[in-house]
Amino acid sequence: ASVEDEEEDEEEDAPKTKTVKKTVWDWELLNDAKAIWLRSASDVEEEEYTKFFKAISKDDKPPLSYTHFKAEGDVEFKSILFIPEVAPSDMFDNYYNKAAALKLYVRRVFISDEFDELLPKYLSFIKGIVDSDTLPLNVSRETLQQHTSLKTIKKKLVRKALDMIRKLAEEGSGASDDDDEDAGEAAADGEKDEDAAAAGTVKYDKFWKAFGKAIKLGIIEDASNRTRLAKLMRFYTSKSPEKLVSLEQYVERMKAGQKSIYYLAGESREALEKSPFLERLLAKDLEVIYFTDPIDEYTMQNLTEFDEFKFSNASKEDLKFGDADDKEKARAKKTREEFKDFTKWWKDVLPADEVEAVKVSNRLVTTPCSVVTSKYGWSANMERIMKAQALSDDSRMSYMKGKKTLEINPDNAIMQELRKRADADKSDKTVKDLVLLLFETAMLTSGFSLEEPNTFGGRIHRMIKLGLSIDEDLGLDEDETDLPPLEEDVDEGSRMEEVD
Repeated sequence: ASVEDEEEDEEEDAPKTKTVKKTVWDWELLNDAKAIWLRSASDVEEEEYTKFFKAISKDDKPPLSYTHFKAEGDVEFKSILFIPEVAPSDMFDNYYNKAAALKLYVRRVFISDEFDELLPKYLSFIKGIVDSDTLPLNVSRETLQQHTSLKTIKKKLVRKALDMIRKLAEEGSGASDDDDEDAGEAAADGEKDEDAAAAGTVKYDKFWKAFGKAIKLGIIEDASNRTRLAKLMRFYTSKSPEKLVSLEQYVERMKAGQKSIYYLAGESREALEKSPFLERLLAKDLEVIYFTDPIDEYTMQNLTEFDEFKFSNASKEDLKFGDADDKEKARAKKTREEFKDFTKWWKDVLPADEVEAVKVSNRLVTTPCSVVTSKYGWSANMERIMKAQALSDDSRMSYMKGKKTLEINPDNAIMQELRKRADADKSDKTVKDLVLLLFETAMLTSGFSLEEPNTFGGRIHRMIKLGLSIDEDLGLDEDETDLPPLEEDVDEGSRMEEVD
């Protein structure tokens, strides 16, 4: 066969092919970024944290502080916690039914943003996320809430949240807490300059103004963290009326031999500064803490001591200064003996249900007398707060009211003159009227309210009439007819001298 024939045979044996068009998809990953909480804290910029906070909180202001951490061990989870700058307007509305503002993820899968078991109620203002690899994913939310790992997660979250607040406080004070277990995790930054310290102080002042009540609620509710929370408290004192100070700062500048932390609760700082209860304390140069928030009374019922120093309410009886020597004790004993008959007579003059005892005071310097309450009863400020409650229980108030004690100032000229007149004539109606007036005045200056203000007003009117030499019976009000008559057979010219 020729070559041409062989080529033709090969062409006939070759398979016939067909061209087919096929579409091939080439996928390109547009978002290759990890979730911010999965990344290392050292790789995340502060601006990224701010953007993330604004996204999850719908807030237009950057956070005051934040913490980014990873917990390892029996329970593993990653978390970012933020402290907002402004408290929500409804923070204490429906307080005990409000869930924590944390978003819970399990292995990057969103589970819930209303989980009660992640943070206690008093830290519900903290926002952030928690992503756990330990919690089960294929169970209901109700079952997840009962999971044993949640208790461990909650404990670690609380510790980290309080540590974050502590560091925020230290930014302004420049102090470090060596006793805190987590203090070793923070690197030593060295001395901070004044500008940084001032900025830190402003930050924590903002925090305390917005969330101070929440910290005080924590002292009441969370006994296990009470000491840590107490270190976060801030308040004004007699030596620092314009700048907030901490309990640690108070203890550092306590006088040698001082055994108690003195405080006084009232309606306003201005009222407390003029309180008769502080006269001796200020004269001895002892610092007194001012509490003006109504919740402070409840907080101090749970916070009884700090750094082994007991708290002492300046408005309660048995106030001790801890610096009395034998000579001073002997002088006080002698004064009590001198005024023994006078105090017993005064106690008999006063209504039996009003006062338990009349004693010589060790706290007054210029004020003639004051009314204090028993150690374990309500103070005058607490009594005022409870009376203002819309749903207050009168039966409870009757036995929770502190028993009142009238304390008199033996060095006051009024007390000395009244004692002379009472010793001369214990039936002198003018003296009786004056001691009743002094008692009612002491009730008001000590922060109590009068059950019968009209009677008190009547006594004041009578004193005014004496000063103006007006006849008692001229234009007498009906309310004044129940008052005991003044001493009779006294000429008009000598009446003013008796009052003086």
